[in-house]
Amino acid sequence: MILAEKIINERKKNGWSQEELADMLGVSRQSISKWESAQSVPDLQKILKLAETFNVSTDYLLKDEMEPASVETPSYNGQNDSVSPLRRVSLEEASEYVSIRKEVLPKIGLGVFLCVTCPVVLILLAGLQSAQIIKVSENVTAAIGILVLFAQLGVAIWLFISQSGKLGKYAFLEQESFDAEYGVDGMAKEKLAATAPYNTRALTVGVLLCVLGCVPLVITSILQAPSVIIVAMVDLLLLAVGCAVYLFIAICGVNNSYKVLLQTDDYTYENKMKNRKLEPLNRIYWLLVTVIYLAVSFITGRWDFTWIIWAVSGVLFALIRVIGESLVNTNE
Repeated sequence: MILAEKIINERKKNGWSQEELADMLGVSRQSISKWESAQSVPDLQKILKLAETFNVSTDYLLKDEMEPASVETPSYNGQNDSVSPLRRVSLEEASEYVSIRKEVLPKIGLGVFLCVTCPVVLILLAGLQSAQIIKVSENVTAAIGILVLFAQLGVAIWLFISQSGKLGKYAFLEQESFDAEYGVDGMAKEKLAATAPYNTRALTVGVLLCVLGCVPLVITSILQAPSVIIVAMVDLLLLAVGCAVYLFIAICGVNNSYKVLLQTDDYTYENKMKNRKLEPLNRIYWLLVTVIYLAVSFITGRWDFTWIIWAVSGVLFALIRVIGESLVNTNE
């Protein structure tokens, strides 16, 4: 193991970011980055400071043949999650993980799009039938709309099940702390910088679709437009939100793959521990929201109105998430 790998290994073992280590050593973050990518070598004084900071010998840092006896998982609020060695991720494994994400995420995004837009046909047919634009009975339009709804949900569920299994091998990357071998950080940083413009554009377009998608519906409602026009605007909103979510998953999700490998932002050790504890809450919450949405929609038949349940649930989820994280921090 060369010096660059040992600096990465010891920094991550202690759960420090490059910025935090740079502050301890009195150098810039760019210096740490260059040391870890083997673009430069710290001078003797910095080697001594590194050894003191990491609580290791200078011989260990300077002699490639010396390996650590074991590597402990970084502590979280003073407690070790495990004393077993961290799983090591090679450059080949990291590249395969990114490749699989690029293949899987667009399909999962399509599945979410189908879920978001599944009531579109039902809402449209109901509006056209109510306005007597199509001469078909209400039962027939409802049957066709519900058939399309369940067909879309069926395809979405199949996509979720078939694609999520492909990522099972690398699920630990998003759930546990790991030790990236030499070259992984450099590759991830390079790809992250290269995909940043695409990620920014996708995020911007997605947010605009969510915001602007509401405008036609609000305007037609204020102007008291015919019900069939309002129904069409509801469908337009659902399609806009569906497209936005697809962009968030298919494009922004790939960009997040590199953050997973770098263990930054939402994928630091501390955040992984929080997410692991809050995951049951997330699943229960959205399952209840889905049940409530379907129950209210079928009972009232107001598919043109019940979509608002998702908007309200999204806002409430942000609040519940903040409360959950506060409770997790308090209990630690």
